Amino acid sequence: MQKKIKSHFSESLHKFKPLMKELLDNLLTRYEYISILSQESRGNVYRVSKSGISIADSVLLAGKGTVIKIYDKKGFAEYSFNSFDKEFIKTIPSLIEDRLVPVDKFITKCINHNVYPVPHEEKITFSKASSMIIDPETLDDNVIIEKLTSIHNKGLNYDSRILDCTVCFQYMHTDKFFLSANKDLEQSLVWSTGFVQPVASSGRETHYYHQPVSGLAGAEILDDMMKHVAPSCDNVLKLISSTAITPGEYDVICMPDVTGMIAHEAFGHGVEMDMFVKDRALARKYIGKRVASDIVTMHDKASDEIEAGSYFFDDEGTISSDTLIIKDGILINGINDIQTAMKLNVTPTGNGRRESYERKAYTRMTNTYFEPGNNSIDDMIASVKDGILLENASCGMEDPKNWGIQCMVNMAREIKDGKLTGKVYSPVVLSGYVPDLLQSITMISDDFHLSGSGCCGKGYKEWVKVSDGGAAIKARVKLS
Repeated sequence: MQKKIKSHFSESLHKFKPLMKELLDNLLTRYEYISILSQESRGNVYRVSKSGISIADSVLLAGKGTVIKIYDKKGFAEYSFNSFDKEFIKTIPSLIEDRLVPVDKFITKCINHNVYPVPHEEKITFSKASSMIIDPETLDDNVIIEKLTSIHNKGLNYDSRILDCTVCFQYMHTDKFFLSANKDLEQSLVWSTGFVQPVASSGRETHYYHQPVSGLAGAEILDDMMKHVAPSCDNVLKLISSTAITPGEYDVICMPDVTGMIAHEAFGHGVEMDMFVKDRALARKYIGKRVASDIVTMHDKASDEIEAGSYFFDDEGTISSDTLIIKDGILINGINDIQTAMKLNVTPTGNGRRESYERKAYTRMTNTYFEPGNNSIDDMIASVKDGILLENASCGMEDPKNWGIQCMVNMAREIKDGKLTGKVYSPVVLSGYVPDLLQSITMISDDFHLSGSGCCGKGYKEWVKVSDGGAAIKARVKLS
């Protein structure tokens, strides 16, 4: 077994931290509550295809800056900045007093100005780091490109019908510290993602198969990418002879990536409790009620190093947790940020996340998944007389207000009399009413797989890293 190493915390943030402690002490003499979050994120994206080679900064989630949260007995306000200059830091108390605190005078009178209590905080101090085998920051760019080129060539040469094999690797190293009167927290996290995507043509139609790889890990995932080349190429070659499915209701086996899309879209966004406050989520009326079959249990879990959506504390200083969303078919809880928790008088779940120091903290998912059951995939397939196996999730949409769901799946395999026939349909749209789908689940696999290759937006913006998946499920759904 290869030895794991810990992510290293930024030296520049360590040097900056004493200045922030001084600032914290200064501001605490003026305001009832102060918190300071400082972060530094950096990373690269590497891509190889027939069209060329590219190396770029991970622009979306990278950056360096600080956000200060203030409570002045009227409400909360925030001030963010990206200067680490000592002289500038000295001016911040007066900047806050002159510019930020008076803002409430200009709030439109028709807006309901909610006054919240100060968050209750236990005294906690820690410094934690994620583990990896190969630190991507220690590798020369040419080494990474060399590995990706080998993966690309293996795919491209697999079969004459394969037109291209695009491969991509990305890593992000994020360091944060959080300070308040009772908290002094540090975390250093490295996640890596990649994908292998062969494209093939029969001469009539062109298809792709997208195989993601991810983890709270380092460049060791490049070896996993190489292992996925042959299966991905086999699948894309099957897709070039695929046909359109006859619309209707089917017994289906959803593989973990499709299950994850259902978990994310149906009971991820649907239980973000800031939507409860705005009365934009039907789930609010179903807490404590049955929403799924009694074999279904679902989690949102940032604690433990299980995938790219993991962390040790959120962007409001709440320690990460394992939130039980559904237990034995009953909707138990939603996820929330601190202000949502105070508004609804519930316990914070540690899901307050910012796209960056320049952005507000929203209630956001982490690693959202179905808990494994007791069935093997083979037994699940054998139980289907006439149905479909769904894999290679593409994209999805949710409607938390009405609990509708629509998911696009790239590959659907026909099942007849408990066996895969070899016939393939593509693309396929899964749709329906979320409780109907979840209550139709009759079998859950004993395996477990998460994927964190992408990011999640709050609507169409405010991107953060998440993962989803879990076990495979057998259910009854509408396909078209």
